[in-house]
Amino acid sequence: MAHGTARIGTDHYRTEINVGGHDLIGDEGPGLGGKNEGPAPYDFLLAGLGACTAITLRIYADRKGWPLESVDVGLRLLSKDGLRVDRVLTIAGLDDEQKARLADIAERTPVTLTLKGGLPIDTRLA
Repeated sequence: MAHGTARIGTDHYRTEINVGGHDLIGDEGPGLGGKNEGPAPYDFLLAGLGACTAITLRIYADRKGWPLESVDVGLRLLSKDGLRVDRVLTIAGLDDEQKARLADIAERTPVTLTLKGGLPIDTRLA
């Protein structure tokens, strides 16, 4: 299963992240005291949802033998009336019925289901 680490020192708010063997930098924008050297935490959340959506839809189309050319997943985090994600799929190469099926599949990707269902987090000191 997935694993990762995040480490912050004295730089406001540059965070060194390693997930799945990949090194990333997280930060906040200048408005929050950071230097904008990397995505902010909610940006990473959207990145995970977007990647999972695109990959899942590609896998499904490939298994069906559909001529999918591309999937663009547009994501925005909105806070009006409670926190929610607005996701827009732009699908090229398929007919309307196939596009509708992929939109339905997008509602059941692993990360989508995790976010919709909530996720318990257990925290302890080392």
